[in-house]
Formats: sequence, structure tokens, C-alpha cells
Amino acid sequence: MNNGVKGSAPGGGPAYAWYFEPLRWLLLGVAHLPLTVLYGLAGGIYFLLAYVLRYRWQVVTTNLSNSFPDKSATEIERIRKGFYWHFAQVVVEILKLAAIRPGELARRLHFTNPELMTRPFAEQRLVLSLGSHMGNWEWILAGAALEFPGRAAGVYKPLSNPFFESFMRRLRTRLGADAVPMLATLRYLVAHKGEGRTLSLLTDQAAGPEDRPYWTTFLHQDTSFYTSADRLAAQLDCAVLYVGIRRVRRGHYAVTFTELPDGRVAAAAPAGKFPVTEAFARQLEQDMRTSPEQYLWTHRRWKHKR
Repeated sequence: MNNGVKGSAPGGGPAYAWYFEPLRWLLLGVAHLPLTVLYGLAGGIYFLLAYVLRYRWQVVTTNLSNSFPDKSATEIERIRKGFYWHFAQVVVEILKLAAIRPGELARRLHFTNPELMTRPFAEQRLVLSLGSHMGNWEWILAGAALEFPGRAAGVYKPLSNPFFESFMRRLRTRLGADAVPMLATLRYLVAHKGEGRTLSLLTDQAAGPEDRPYWTTFLHQDTSFYTSADRLAAQLDCAVLYVGIRRVRRGHYAVTFTELPDGRVAAAAPAGKFPVTEAFARQLEQDMRTSPEQYLWTHRRWKHKR
């Protein structure tokens, strides 16, 4: 019986309704445009988000004002405009993952110190790569799949819409990375223990009471962080790296790893102490101060109270 749903989604994933097919072809067609053309499109997206829709304008403004109380209104406005322009570029760059050639992405994403990743690989240790919504967070996973073939995976939160779940999964996996649903994180790590792989987690602040958060002062505010990295690292003796990414010029990023306390340190920590999460918070805070316009400010990451 034909129920109006496609039997299988391109690239795997859930089936979706047939009427999403024109949208899929449209998105793929746009993705095949050169990045120079897509950046022209980004200019229109920037104007639409910043001046027409004023997309989450108040959330962005409040986040920036609370995070940088020492900055003047003029400086906050400059960062806000820089953020919307950065965000518009990230939108077209993420879409480009549907068609970008491996060589082109490899030229645009430079890993400054890959030896920090390959060293634990040589010891057959799992590596937790802790990142955030800085720079272009989606390019990191795809680039890592090229830099470290067969060893890169990323945790993601599945989308409720079957079409967009299928499309985004294709973007994340077409260059060789594994995409791991959030609830399957531990199962994936246990299955690949002793193989020398890395699993990327975006662990920005905003943990709720049910997440057993770690509270610390972060950008002048009481802030809750997820602590799963400490627990996973301790349980599976993982090496842990902070993944910093910075746009160095249009369409080009530098990725730099920083060693964080590993699973042995996390396992030895007293109850209520989270050395991995604390070290991650300090690294992220430093990056956000250095390049504030390259962070995703549109989410209410300080909505929970201690």
C-alpha cells in the first residue's frame, strides 16, 4: 500500500514523505554551486537575519551584554553584526558539505597539531574530542574524517523531521565520519574500545538539573555544564582533547587541539569534582573572548539557575 512515504531515505536514515524530494534536489543543486557564489548568497542571508527577521535578536544581545559587561554598546553592536555575518557564512558552508570535494575541504580546514590525536590512536585509546558551537562545528567532523580516515565519529541529537534528519545525517557522514545518536554514545564507545578512535561531543553550557550539571563562573555568569565527558572518560580510560576552531579568513579555518585531563585523572577526582569539564570551560571561555563573533549566540545557554 502506498502511504505517501518514501521507502528509504538517500544515504540511509528514516523514510520521509515524497513531497520533500523537490526540496532535496533544490538543496543539492545549491550545494553544487561554487563557494564564491554561496558567499554571495550568504550576504542576503545576513541581511535577512540581522535586519529583516532580526532572528533571535534579543537573545543574542542579552547573551553578549551579560558575557561582556565591560564592553560598550558600540562594541556589543560590532560583535553582534560580526556574529550574524559569521553565522550566514556558516549556513552556506554547512550546506556545501552535501557536495564539497574532499580535497577542497582538506585545503580549507587546517589541523595545526594532529599529533595530539594520533598519539593516543597509536596506543589504541579512545579519544573524546570536546568542541562547541564555535567557528564551523560541522566542518570539524567532516574534516577529521579526512585527516584521520576511519577513526572519526560525532554525537548528534536526532531531528524530529524525518527529511531534515536524513539530509543532515548525509552531510555529516558522506566524507567518512560516523554519526552517533546521543542516546547511543556509551554503546558506540564500548563497541570501539581498543580501536583508537575519536568521538566528538559538542558540550556547550546549558545543562539542566536532570543532567547532573557542573556549575562554575563562566563569562561573568553562573553557568551549568554537562559532565558526561568526565564520566565517559573515567569509565573507558579515554584521552580527552579540546577542539578549538577559528576562521582565519573567508572559507578557511584552523583547528587546534589542547590536551585536557584524561580518564585516569577524571577517575581519581573526588566526588563533585569534574576536572575535564572545568578545563573545557576555561578553554572555551578563552576562545570566546578572543573571537566572540564566531560563537553561536542565538541559544539561551544561561536559562538554568543554580
